[in-house]
Amino acid sequence: MKKAWLTLSALALCLSAGGALAKDYKELRFGVDPSYAPFESKAADGNLVGFDIDLGNAICKELKVTCKWVESDFDGMIPGLKANKFDGVISSMTVTPAREKAIDFSNELFSGPTAYVGKKGTTLTLEALKGKTVGYEQGTIQEAYAKAVLDKAGVKTQAYQNQDQVYADLVSGRLDASIQDMLQAELGFLKSPQGAGYAISEPVDSEYLPAKTAIGIKKGNKELQALLNKGIEALHKDGTYAEIQKKHFGDLNLYSGK
Repeated sequence: MKKAWLTLSALALCLSAGGALAKDYKELRFGVDPSYAPFESKAADGNLVGFDIDLGNAICKELKVTCKWVESDFDGMIPGLKANKFDGVISSMTVTPAREKAIDFSNELFSGPTAYVGKKGTTLTLEALKGKTVGYEQGTIQEAYAKAVLDKAGVKTQAYQNQDQVYADLVSGRLDASIQDMLQAELGFLKSPQGAGYAISEPVDSEYLPAKTAIGIKKGNKELQALLNKGIEALHKDGTYAEIQKKHFGDLNLYSGK
């Protein structure tokens, strides 16, 4: 562990001086919850795929280190980070004031709003959902919104370990609606066979639903934060970010530049 910290410090110094990465730094471990296509999911062959996966691998390539992906339920990400199970979290993690008290973040990876999903023809507004059941993934900003807004408005809410479970209960009829990242719903669930017959709401506007997403890192790890920011900046400068974005989202721009 001591050697790892010393290596990170050396890396940061090398980068700040314009030098190359230290040769003995081999790996970055990223926590990921692969139930959130098109950002992170598993292909039929078991390999991890998605926008976040491609970004993480590209950052590692830029930094000349190997990416190791460590799967975890989303609500285990911050505890896992604190327990050194991984070095960073690349799993559509939104930057919130509450999370910033527990961990630090890199510069922005992308930004995106939140929305409801329900059967076509259903009115998907806070008022219309009163008395109905809405599902969400544990540990997400949508959970914070559910507890702070939906529960108090008379909407029944149900938590799930991952997004796949949310959609499974939505399709089975145990849920009237789900709430999640808008792009994830549009380009993941709604484009899948099980998403036929479902529609998405307008973006849900709330102080509990910020849009900026970044890499979560352990509190105080300024060396790694600097490294990751260097990698992210390089992807924008050499066009790699734009290529990855186009691959997954066409002409849609997810980066706010903040």
